[in-house]
Amino acid sequence: MSTNDSIAALASQTQAALAAAQKQKTANSLGIEDFLTLMTTQLKNQDPMKPLEGTEFVAQLAQFGAVSGIQGMQSSIESLSTSLRSTQVMNGTTLVGHDVLAAADGFAFTQGVGVSGEIDVPYGVSSLQIRITDSTGALVKEINTVPTDGVNTFAWDGLRNDGTAATSGAYDIEAIATLGSERGSLEVLMSGRVSSVTIDSTGTGLTLNTSALGPLAMNNIRRVM
Repeated sequence: MSTNDSIAALASQTQAALAAAQKQKTANSLGIEDFLTLMTTQLKNQDPMKPLEGTEFVAQLAQFGAVSGIQGMQSSIESLSTSLRSTQVMNGTTLVGHDVLAAADGFAFTQGVGVSGEIDVPYGVSSLQIRITDSTGALVKEINTVPTDGVNTFAWDGLRNDGTAATSGAYDIEAIATLGSERGSLEVLMSGRVSSVTIDSTGTGLTLNTSALGPLAMNNIRRVM
């Protein structure tokens, strides 16, 4: 048999072996059995004038081992991700029924159910005004206090300035502080009770659902009570 015939036979048989392997698996999931079949075919039909060197054989084995190792690592990472996702959901369910504090400029009010929160007041503030307005911007309640440095708590019982009960609905809230001759807004932290938790499809984000503050991302929670 001539050298050209040997090369042609090698190419033909290698292609046949590869086609048989692809019927069982995709090219991206070539298994060890398929790889050994190809290698055996290659060795049987190598060009006698240019035999496969040992270093080439070892290099091909090393390449296959690296690919196989990466596939195994990907499988392990996927399993770990699934496990972490389940753990995150279970940890989230322990927050159901607890109150959490989060920054808010508005809230959903239910008639007869009071709301509360906190404001971190910087040093030197002489007065603090908490303004609650309805969806039209009309003032519903104004709470004026003489603050202390640090965390100041507040509560609204749901009564308007005229003493009548506010109706259920969406309200805005703002804290205005006076420091010397200047006035400015401060961040308001409001309390909301967790009714359920939701995890996104990627398993990376946990959302706490509250009736007063709506859905809250876990990384926006300042305190769990």
